[in-house]
Amino acid sequence: MSSSSFDPPDEECADLLATAQSVARQATVGEQLEAFVGRSSYTTVRVHGAEVESFTAASTAGIGIRVVRDHRQGFAWAGSLDPDVISDALDEARDNATFAEPDEWVGMAEPDGVEPVPFEAFDTAIAALPADRKIELALELERRVRAGDPRITGVRVATFSDSSGRFAVASSVGVAGAGRGAWCSMSALALAADGDETYTGAGSTSGFHMEELDLDKATDDAVLRATRLFGARPVPSQRLAVVFEPRLAATLVGLLGSTLTGDRVLRGRSPFADRVGDAIAVSGLTLVDDPTDHRSYAADMFDGEGLACRRNVLVDGGVLQGFLYDSATGRRAGRPSTGSAVRGISSTPSVGCQALSILPGAGSHDELVAGVGTGIYVQSMTGLHSGVNLVSGDISVGVEGLMIRNGQLAEPVREVTIASTLQRMLLDISAIGDDLEWLPGGTGCPTIVVGEVSLSGT
Repeated sequence: MSSSSFDPPDEECADLLATAQSVARQATVGEQLEAFVGRSSYTTVRVHGAEVESFTAASTAGIGIRVVRDHRQGFAWAGSLDPDVISDALDEARDNATFAEPDEWVGMAEPDGVEPVPFEAFDTAIAALPADRKIELALELERRVRAGDPRITGVRVATFSDSSGRFAVASSVGVAGAGRGAWCSMSALALAADGDETYTGAGSTSGFHMEELDLDKATDDAVLRATRLFGARPVPSQRLAVVFEPRLAATLVGLLGSTLTGDRVLRGRSPFADRVGDAIAVSGLTLVDDPTDHRSYAADMFDGEGLACRRNVLVDGGVLQGFLYDSATGRRAGRPSTGSAVRGISSTPSVGCQALSILPGAGSHDELVAGVGTGIYVQSMTGLHSGVNLVSGDISVGVEGLMIRNGQLAEPVREVTIASTLQRMLLDISAIGDDLEWLPGGTGCPTIVVGEVSLSGT
């Protein structure tokens, strides 16, 4: 979109946009210029043993400048918005472009006429909360977790965090946008002991507003996860159903989403590269990447190149619809950008998922568990980095959880491994719940049941 049709959400965003546009206007003949400007602040309180372990508060500001000339791209960034520093960064970006290898696909995003969806999740009360109150909340969460069960021996850490930020991007080809966001969260990691066994359990709560923080939810979650695996043992190897609660389902969704980016497809590193139009999952599964869904903590108005964010349906009724692109991968693939450029101040844009979600199905979490004859309810997975091959789709990871017998949670299980492929698991999904949960990373997932997976135990 052009900057003339966009009204920044506040004066600070307007100032950042003006800075970005002032840089973009310095483009010379034959040169494309882009500036990405941001300012953010955050607070993190960590408590342990009823005392403050650390209190960190910081504010940052900076600019990233990208120059393209003769199909060569140069980039430089600076952690200051001082005019002299910005001028030096622009000179450095131009200099870097002269030494870059030519790439016919690099260049700025072109305006595409897609209008941004207004989004306002900026509660000034978060940043204005007194430091003493933030400390009190973290201490209160620790106290509640400690009192939640006699087997809780301590809390390794309880935290309160908040963050707010604004950004603006503008280029010499007429793209411009700005946005802002704020959120807060609390978490606790409980430590439980029973005899010679010890376990940890994490609980958290997040929100766009202070009143959305739910200390009871975070407490109950941490206590339950720390205490329900006592007595866990391996079980015999078998094939069985696997129930992934929303937190764990989000991990699988993230793996799937990362295979559906134009970059991986163009490099031949996706198992779904040639599958557009094919049924790659059960008919009940629809996967979207939608930063315009304002329930997501990753919701935004603009992507990292200044194009309006939009709803991209990746899998519809089990059928693969397409992939995500930024401007460079889109040009290479002969496709338009899907408004999926992600970046920071210190990096150039790249294509990535922003706000993935699985559309909810039917049945509550408890109803899905009740529908499983023999299965395992997964509480945690280990070995994701070494046990997942996103090129082939192979998955082999360690899990802990609870057996499900005749629709009831049964004995705890550990030291077992589940193995399958991402492709097989998508086709073996037997149920998708209606309990959609939005997680701090921005992903939205319900409970998912995979009908048959190989479990390796004793």
